[in-house]
Amino acid sequence: MDNKTELREFLTSRRAKIRPEDYGLPAGSSRRVPGLRREELAALAGVSVSWYTRLERGNAVGASDAVLDAIARTLRLGEIERRHLFDLTRGAHSGGPRPIRRRSPAPVIRTTLQLVMDQMTDLPAVVQNGRGDIVAMNALGKALYAGLIAGSTGTLNHARYIHLDPGSQRFYVDWDQIASYSVAMLHVAAGRNPHDKDLTNLIGELSTASEDFRVRWATHDLHEHQSGVKKVHHDVVGEMELIYETLSLPGESALSMFIYTAEPGSPSADALRLLAAWHAPCPPELSDGVMGHRR
Repeated sequence: MDNKTELREFLTSRRAKIRPEDYGLPAGSSRRVPGLRREELAALAGVSVSWYTRLERGNAVGASDAVLDAIARTLRLGEIERRHLFDLTRGAHSGGPRPIRRRSPAPVIRTTLQLVMDQMTDLPAVVQNGRGDIVAMNALGKALYAGLIAGSTGTLNHARYIHLDPGSQRFYVDWDQIASYSVAMLHVAAGRNPHDKDLTNLIGELSTASEDFRVRWATHDLHEHQSGVKKVHHDVVGEMELIYETLSLPGESALSMFIYTAEPGSPSADALRLLAAWHAPCPPELSDGVMGHRR
């Protein structure tokens, strides 16, 4: 991704969200665009208009942490947005020749971690990276995401499934929210890894194939999965309301494990037990090493 462009569009989008009256400034009918003007934001953050203008155009030279913190406070950024601003600024500030975009090595997990996941027979478990590539699943995870697996022709990727496979709209009861979260998570990943060729290619593919993705991408919203509830409609066991937690993996900084369960005694818990008794066939892409292991 072009971090300079991302930085410009991110700052512009966040500046547009700030109401002038929140800072005691007149809204007025003379404003051509919503939000603060550049000169107003610069004054509130304590920087010169010319310097902020350069930053918003993608020139991050001289952007100290203290100044970025002042801008983040003025824009009322949340913690994820603040970190994203710092990520984009670091990427836009890189000197010298443009870094070469490199393909990421095939994501794999330790064999011992897969063994642990396989012992979790009552809980679906899925490991994926920041761009949504599914690296590993246990048996119940494969059963839960049978539709995603069946519709995939290559690397299993959650974002591609959500935005390009019509089956995802039947599977996710709250598909609209899931789709927005998916795009927002890719924005976070792009800020952290602007030279990841596979990520750039994925975003380009989704932008080309899906107008809905392009519209959501333009909002520059950000999201990180930590915990929550997903409502799904599985072809075999029907609707389930699943609680999930996201776990960081020591030694696997680029990977996260998602573990699902259901409220004890609920119909969703009954459906999850039924799903555990149902054995999804192992598709060729899994046995052929799409999800690899290392010792």
